[in-house]
Amino acid sequence: MEPQSGAQALADTARDIASGTHMVETVANNLGLLAAAAIVFYVAAAVCSVREILKSRSSQGSIAWLLSLFFIPYLTVPAYVIFGWRDFDDYARIRHKLGRDNRAERARKLDLTDEEETRTWQVLSSVAGLPFLAGNRCELLINGEETFSSILAGIESARHTILVQFFTIADDEIGNQLADRLIERAKAGVRVYLLYDDIGSSSLTRSYRKRLRAAGVQVSAFNARHKYLRILGPMRLNYRNHRKVVVTDFEHAWVGGHNVSNDYLGRNDRFGAWRDTHVCVSGPAALACALSFAEDWKWAHGGDISLALLTSIEKPGDEPVLVMPTGPADELEECAIAFVEAAARARKRLWISTPYFVPSLDIQTALYAAALRGVDVRILMPEKADHKIVWLASHSHGDDMLARGVRVFRYQAGFLHQKVVLVDDDLASIGTVNFDNRSFSINFEITLWFTHARMIEKVARMLENDFAHSRAVPPSALKSRSFAFRVVATGAKLLSPVL
Repeated sequence: MEPQSGAQALADTARDIASGTHMVETVANNLGLLAAAAIVFYVAAAVCSVREILKSRSSQGSIAWLLSLFFIPYLTVPAYVIFGWRDFDDYARIRHKLGRDNRAERARKLDLTDEEETRTWQVLSSVAGLPFLAGNRCELLINGEETFSSILAGIESARHTILVQFFTIADDEIGNQLADRLIERAKAGVRVYLLYDDIGSSSLTRSYRKRLRAAGVQVSAFNARHKYLRILGPMRLNYRNHRKVVVTDFEHAWVGGHNVSNDYLGRNDRFGAWRDTHVCVSGPAALACALSFAEDWKWAHGGDISLALLTSIEKPGDEPVLVMPTGPADELEECAIAFVEAAARARKRLWISTPYFVPSLDIQTALYAAALRGVDVRILMPEKADHKIVWLASHSHGDDMLARGVRVFRYQAGFLHQKVVLVDDDLASIGTVNFDNRSFSINFEITLWFTHARMIEKVARMLENDFAHSRAVPPSALKSRSFAFRVVATGAKLLSPVL
């Protein structure tokens, strides 16, 4: 090797110094970027923390968020934005503008109130913001064939207004039957509104929506006007509109557990028969369902549902009904308050049918208390799993129930999806609420409450038949499972607040 000249050595040294300087600058720049990112995350964590404190409805959940935001902001800030950010002040303003605060008084002035039932179930009425409405005719609809036959026939006979709202609408056979009926009515001059949830109907095709709009049907996703929620798209998993409501001419309403999909007609090879329940109410309760839809439509679309074509409010029957919409815009955990109250009033039996049993602590306490005072408390859940983690958590919760005298049943004749509660011979509910934190605190839901002996008897017979097609879970069920299953099921239960 030839010795370097002085000039060459000097040039090499200069290059080394320059390279070292560049490395130092690069490291300094990277450190600066990291520091800036850290500042951004901690500022965002502070904003999220202040917001959680101001918007908190339960201390347990808020404390968990606050601790996570403080110790691991890099992970928690994105999670909070996706799952925890709740901003429904404008929805509350819409409710106020549309007169929800005055509906109880207006119902009394119009002589629609069942005063006796409203006094008897004062807490439920207060939560709903409405009294029990008198003069309804109610029809219990068991499973998909009965439900969709009734809904489609009701749509066909609509004269001036059709309101349709579902969590899930599929572009399949039953979905197209619904679309065809709506298109036919829209072309006949009927005002038709279709509202669907962005997440629940994320697979709904553009061609399906385009076909409806071309025929004059007004179609909207629930978060269509809310860019912040839309930007996150499918990641925005919380605050879904889980309601299933159809109203025709403000006179007839259908509410229950069915979505618009072939699955709900038992046409899914994996689940087989689909066990679900809907109810059709005719009378003043249908108007209350329409008012709930009007609030959702105003939030989603911005337009108003005109009641100009409503000439009178008929009372075609003798059954009182309470219509209870609940959701994240409520100031309190109003859905949980209602179901805790129903459980607390039980003296002979408390039968609950739900596909997802992941109860909060207050619900657990209410069920334990009922069992301890000698009430026949039964929980009916599906044997099959459609959401694995929820299904696993329900096994652990079921084991807790069994240990405290609550009877647990698993439905055997297909997949159970109905949301039904029966209290003594006095009260029954049918709606969209599952026994989990998502329904009680996070989603927009609707429940119809019934007190007439005729409806109570129908619901009791229906549930007795469901129990006959179920197996009673023995007290040692979870202990008989493998150690791995018990660990996973108990671990899943820890996720109960977000399931």
